Amino acid sequence: MSASTSGDGSGDIRVAYVEAGPADGPVVLCLHGEPTWSFLYRKVLRVLADRGCRAIALDLVGFGRSDKPAAVEDYTYARQVEWTRQAVFDRLDLREVTLVGQDWGGLIGLRLVAENPDRFARVVAANTGLPDGTHPMAEVWYMFRDAVAKAEHLDIARFVAGGCVTKPDPGVLTSYDAPFPDESHKAGARAFPMLVPTTPDDRAAIANRKAWEVLTSLDPAVPLRVQRLRPDHRCDGSVFAKAMPGAAGLDHPTVEQAGHFLQEDAGERLGEIVADFVRG
Repeated sequence: MSASTSGDGSGDIRVAYVEAGPADGPVVLCLHGEPTWSFLYRKVLRVLADRGCRAIALDLVGFGRSDKPAAVEDYTYARQVEWTRQAVFDRLDLREVTLVGQDWGGLIGLRLVAENPDRFARVVAANTGLPDGTHPMAEVWYMFRDAVAKAEHLDIARFVAGGCVTKPDPGVLTSYDAPFPDESHKAGARAFPMLVPTTPDDRAAIANRKAWEVLTSLDPAVPLRVQRLRPDHRCDGSVFAKAMPGAAGLDHPTVEQAGHFLQEDAGERLGEIVADFVRG
């Protein structure tokens, strides 16, 4: 399925999504990160559907079955937020949403929460962050950014496997590669690491600081559960647990035996945690 959004003057942009579970169930919106697509959430969606949730996993623009503008310059942080906002609110009209945001799914999703808090019921922040340029990123992240920038051939499957504790089966890795048949389809994957704000004067950093101000002052707060694994050097969820009023008093369990892509390593466990949060 797809939802059309404004293409910033260049025509409509189609945003693909998959949906599982009863149409009248509580809505759970799953947003993936770099360099994956909604396929990452297949295990999570099965559990959520079985637990009576209406589970929706979006393909961010440039990924999966969504449209893929061909130039790296076509992608900005602000455009990704707006493309996603149009898809989930203007087209799908989602309300009382539980957000599950991992990696860039959190960078985009948390902006949506801050800018549209009336649409959200709760948030699961899974191995993600909301950088505002005031703190340096981890050294391993800079290594990843440089590897993407310098790669003549961007090996999507290799990057996904590198973020898992257990290497996925060859057929699964082929599925991660499938939406990116050649380099012309990978502009979004190449752009994302460059869009993370690393200096305070970055436009995205300024917007994220405004988002932090909202998220740390929401009253009543949107309940926020931080999903962590073994220490993830790409994303420090403990910052959310300490700073967000909506995180106070909630359990923030660690998902064991899972890497950065905990949906792949422990998708069923993550699905159960999210379903318990929604239903509890």
